[in-house]
Formats: sequence, structure tokens, C-alpha cells
Amino acid sequence: MLKKSWLLLPLIATAGCLALPPESVDDAQLRAFDEAVASIGCNLDYEADYLPVELQTGLTREQVQQVANYRIAAGAGESTEVGGFRLTTGSCTPTAEAPVVEAEPAPAPTSAG
Repeated sequence: MLKKSWLLLPLIATAGCLALPPESVDDAQLRAFDEAVASIGCNLDYEADYLPVELQTGLTREQVQQVANYRIAAGAGESTEVGGFRLTTGSCTPTAEAPVVEAEPAPAPTSAG
């Protein structure tokens, strides 16, 4: 019996890693969530951010938070420094910043004379 239990351990360990969408939210609402978050600048940090997303999607505050947590678990979002949410897919995909190359100072003009 113990041997059979060990065989199930990898399945049990990975079950918590699977990102499942909230039960009461369908695919259309997930797409609407992404569009709404993108329309407010890709971050859900403050009250002023949540209200437009709730209005555009028809989701409750709890559902918005559940979808944000789902997006984080699925790798489509990340937590912000202030404890909010940042969408990282679609039009909110972060761009890799090119390294800044500083220009050489121009040589000082020499006087002809």
C-alpha cells in the first residue's frame, strides 16, 4: 500500500500548481477582464483601478481579485510593489528595454591660429 502512495505523490504535488479559472467566470469574462485591465494601463493597484474593470466586465470585486490571482498563477500577470496586480500579456506585455549607450562627448573645438 505504501508503494502505491509514493506513486501518487508527484500527481498530488503538481495538482496545486495547475492554474484553474474561477468557477463563476467564463472565457468571455476572462477576455473582457484582460481588455478592461489593458484599458486602464495594465495595473490594478487602487480603488480607482478596480471600479472601471468591474463596470466593463460585469464582475464583482471578489471575482476581479480571483481572476487576477488566476492570471498570476497562470503566468499571465504579476504582483505589483503595492500589492496589486499587473497584466503581462497581450497589449500589456512588457517590452525589453534596450541598453542605453551614452554618447562620447564631442571634442573641444581648437582655435586656428
